[in-house]
Amino acid sequence: MSTTQLPNTASLRPDFIWGVSTSSFQIEGATREGGRGLSTWDVYCQTGEIKNHDTGDVACDHYHRYREDVGLMKALGVQAYRFSVAWPRVLPLGRGSANEAGLSFYDVLIDELLAAGIEPWLCLYHWDLPQALEERGGWLNRKSVLWFADYAALIAARFGDRVKRFATFNEPSIFSLFSRSLGKRDRSSEDKLHCMIHNVNLAHGAAVDVLRANVINASIGCIHNRQPCRPSSTSEADAAAAARLEVYWNAAFPDPQCRGEYPASMRAAIEPHMQSGDLARICRPVDWFGLNHYSPVYVKARTDSMLGYDFGEKPADVPLTPIGWPIEPDAFSQTLQAAHARYRLPIYVLENGYGDAGQPDETGAVIDIGRIEFLKAYIDAMNEAASRGADVRGYFVWSLLDNFEWDSGYSIRFGLTYVDYASQRRTPKSSFDWYAGVVGGMQR
Repeated sequence: MSTTQLPNTASLRPDFIWGVSTSSFQIEGATREGGRGLSTWDVYCQTGEIKNHDTGDVACDHYHRYREDVGLMKALGVQAYRFSVAWPRVLPLGRGSANEAGLSFYDVLIDELLAAGIEPWLCLYHWDLPQALEERGGWLNRKSVLWFADYAALIAARFGDRVKRFATFNEPSIFSLFSRSLGKRDRSSEDKLHCMIHNVNLAHGAAVDVLRANVINASIGCIHNRQPCRPSSTSEADAAAAARLEVYWNAAFPDPQCRGEYPASMRAAIEPHMQSGDLARICRPVDWFGLNHYSPVYVKARTDSMLGYDFGEKPADVPLTPIGWPIEPDAFSQTLQAAHARYRLPIYVLENGYGDAGQPDETGAVIDIGRIEFLKAYIDAMNEAASRGADVRGYFVWSLLDNFEWDSGYSIRFGLTYVDYASQRRTPKSSFDWYAGVVGGMQR
């Protein structure tokens, strides 16, 4: 494939939005500057569990280099930027007195974006819970609903004059299933998982109401990670495990939020945490459905694990990214069509991308043909879904920058821009120029 070959976008709307995404803990750094409090991820990084003992202390130093990063977005030509606010940066204890220095950072970032003609899409929560709230029970404490609503009110009051696009949560199914407070292999944690799911859903509904009441012309959604869960073999046990994970991964949050009901198979487990009127509190009117997608998940049964599943082998004939994730663009098209049919909301793809460990060549260039091929195939698949009626209105690449990739630290790179972490030098990759061509071609 020629590196200049562009995807088919013929079925996408004329007002289709092209963007890039990041998150606060993964890029900001400055974790002990400007009055910021500790997050759960700051504390977890100190346990040594992250690959190479990496931390988010510096990350991409976006806190100091945001102007350069907005300049990269302007060079890409994207119309929108999805970022998250670090809750402990603006409320160091998660509640109570706000931190003016933290709020001011997002003020200048938002103003810089608007001056560049880029619309800010603000996500309230991308996994960095204030540690002070974790010590009060975190999402296992029903008071977290009130904490989150108060946090949303602060954000609405401070930024709602300039920001109109808000997401409540990023991938609640992921941070609930893999939360460090629960443990992935502890059956006794199942009730805690259901408690957490319900409290996060309640917090979503409360935040929607707060944003709606306090931001004129607010456009609100939640961002769901949707990956088909498939059995890794033909066994009945693996099929049952995949079906069970499908419920928790793909339905436990969007079903109550958008349809007003929990999936039937988990209702009995949620019931102990339910109070009268809770489903109405959760199912508040939203304007769009945020969808993150990378690849299907292959599942095997494991009787000694929470929910009775584990991750199984991928089919031998399925190509993989360098980090071992299946490349199946048809699954992306099918996922978009299924989300459209089930939720009947405009869909914005807010994460899709390709992970590798690519390094500069002898000339200093980063030639990432694999990423270009991946993005082209997936944008083609999105166009196919649109041609079949899926109401897809935007696509945001993960990610603008190489960054801190959670348990993998800095060993995995998803960025359109290469980051040399020692010098913090940014180098646009081949995929950066290619994506700029996609965006520019669509806008002409």
